[in-house]
Amino acid sequence: MPLLSVSFANFRNISDGVLDLMAREVFFVGENGQGKSNLLESVYCLAYGTSFRTRSDVEMVRRGESAFGLKCLFRRSESEADSVAVSFDTARKDGQRKRIVKNGKTVRDRKELVSTMPCVLFCHDDLDFVSGEPERRRFFLDQCLSMFDSPYIDTCRNYRKVLKSRNLALKSLDYSMLDVFDLQMAEFGVQIQKKRGDAVFKFNQIFGRLYEEITGIDGVSIRYSPSWKTERSASPSVPEALAILSEKRDADRAMQTSVSGPHRDRIRFVRSGADFVSTASTGQRRLLAILLRVSQAIFFEHSASKRPILLMDDVLLELDPEKRRRVISSLPEYEQLFCTFLPGEPYEKYAREGTRIYSVEGGQLNERV
Repeated sequence: MPLLSVSFANFRNISDGVLDLMAREVFFVGENGQGKSNLLESVYCLAYGTSFRTRSDVEMVRRGESAFGLKCLFRRSESEADSVAVSFDTARKDGQRKRIVKNGKTVRDRKELVSTMPCVLFCHDDLDFVSGEPERRRFFLDQCLSMFDSPYIDTCRNYRKVLKSRNLALKSLDYSMLDVFDLQMAEFGVQIQKKRGDAVFKFNQIFGRLYEEITGIDGVSIRYSPSWKTERSASPSVPEALAILSEKRDADRAMQTSVSGPHRDRIRFVRSGADFVSTASTGQRRLLAILLRVSQAIFFEHSASKRPILLMDDVLLELDPEKRRRVISSLPEYEQLFCTFLPGEPYEKYAREGTRIYSVEGGQLNERV
């Protein structure tokens, strides 16, 4: 039970106060629109300094208020605890509306939080990782790596900066710096593709087995198709990436954008070499999304030698009872599990000794005894 408590002040519709979270499993039960997802959002915000539901911090401020505050205590060891606080104030005029503080010190970069409370989120929007735009699958893969590989965060940031500068140069027809941008883009991009390729290889050791165990459908895997590849290797060297960029230079100029690179990588779900998603049912796609998250949790545990916190936001609703049981049994060892349920769901079946169950109504929480 690493997350000991969360304090709320003007956060969405959640009533102000301190919520006791000293349990390995914590369930929030209530009708839709009562604040269950807001509670998971608060944990996610404290773990990563941002929301999984909005890019606008002001949306997390309770209506009629100008600021919100969150604070948690997180057990680092048997004798030590960390504190993390996130606040946002619309009234500030100095451009510093948002503030993140860890153990009394201001956090300048959100990547400093990543290793504090590593969370894996399960939510309805995960379906985008299966049937959404290619960008969403790239995001998922990068998120998996960023949870335990801090240098990878910097590599991705540097790549995006160079890509932005290169695209601006192409758009303005100023080609004087393209050779410099190409070298930087190749150096960062090759690192990204190598990491992504290794991650997909390891993911496939987990994902295909899980999908077969739960659905009975075998041979489903993730295929990574990097934008830069050669006949010799799917993971080119920097000189090989530079050669590809040179070959694409005319197309870049014509399109006024960079037509190749990790930002164009493709990630697909295949079965026996053929695309799987296009023929999969809605239920099969939903399971793909859920098991991607289960695989992410297992991948993190194996890679970081740490157990994650799991946040599950109404993701079991569309599964039949047997598949629910199988999904729950497939979860890896976790530090803590937070789940939301509707009142009619059989959440008692998933409770264990010591599970805390809170009823949520209009942002008010009452613990069930």
